[in-house]
Amino acid sequence: MPHPSSSLATLRPELAGSLEEFSLANDRNGFIGAQVLPVFEVAKSSGTFGRIPVEQLLSQPETVRAPGSAYNRGKFTFTTDTFATIEHGWEEPIDDAEAAMYADFFNAEQISAARAYDIVLRAQEIRTAAAIFNSTTWTGSALTTAAAVTWTQTNHATSVPITDVNSAKVKVWNGCGLWPNALIMSYAKFMALRTIDQVVDAITSAGAGQSRRASEITRELLASVFDVDYILVAGASKNTAKEGQATVFANIWSDSYCSVARLCTSQDIREPGLGRTFHWGSDGSQIGGTIETYRDETIRGDVVRVRNQVHEKVLYTECAHLISGCS
Repeated sequence: MPHPSSSLATLRPELAGSLEEFSLANDRNGFIGAQVLPVFEVAKSSGTFGRIPVEQLLSQPETVRAPGSAYNRGKFTFTTDTFATIEHGWEEPIDDAEAAMYADFFNAEQISAARAYDIVLRAQEIRTAAAIFNSTTWTGSALTTAAAVTWTQTNHATSVPITDVNSAKVKVWNGCGLWPNALIMSYAKFMALRTIDQVVDAITSAGAGQSRRASEITRELLASVFDVDYILVAGASKNTAKEGQATVFANIWSDSYCSVARLCTSQDIREPGLGRTFHWGSDGSQIGGTIETYRDETIRGDVVRVRNQVHEKVLYTECAHLISGCS
């Protein structure tokens, strides 16, 4: 049976703005994927780009110039790498009868848009988390180590997360010549860190100051303790049960891992960092998702569609160190 083409769809930017009214929007505050792998806009849906080998990231060429001679110039050797964006999307049908029946209780169009938007963003978050908290990608002592003691409230007196993170930071520096600028963790690990003696003592000057409640230990304070620019706390969840079975909630970003990483902070593709989210927008895709609607008479209703076209890609494994056994 024929279906309307995308050319018949109507862009609905006002629905994106209305999503903040829903509790689903609050849950999206726990999505950190676009910060871990910052978005990089590309002109084609797939292609090849030049990547500087890690050993040349901080090479020190000769800069001396003799009178009358030419200046030395950059001679970076590039390797090639590829990206291939994939379109992701979700549709929510809105039956005319149901929309009219429940019009006094909620706006069916806005609810459907919120659901579709959340599904697309959550899927992207799951893909990013799977790529970063990955013990298959990060293997060997140069890229991954186990926490000395699990980072839990039970082990608050013996756990040493500052020591673990400092050791990981040195491994990153040894691997790429750059100091990491971020610490990536789940919300459960964030809560646990705020109860661990080594962290609390560092904030209160080894007991010289007033004792602090865990709720007073903010991400900014933790960033100061661990000497990084960003503490990225992932709070979003996923349902791991099969369709039709009782819901089983789990963290998208595992409690068992923490990543000490050097993240990209600019739109310069040559900037060394953990990775990028390649986004192709020439077909109407937008970061997060393009929201559009179209009419489908086969269901006698409207359809809300959310779509984007991205590729989450790790570029330099050496720019991160995975700490396992945190939970």
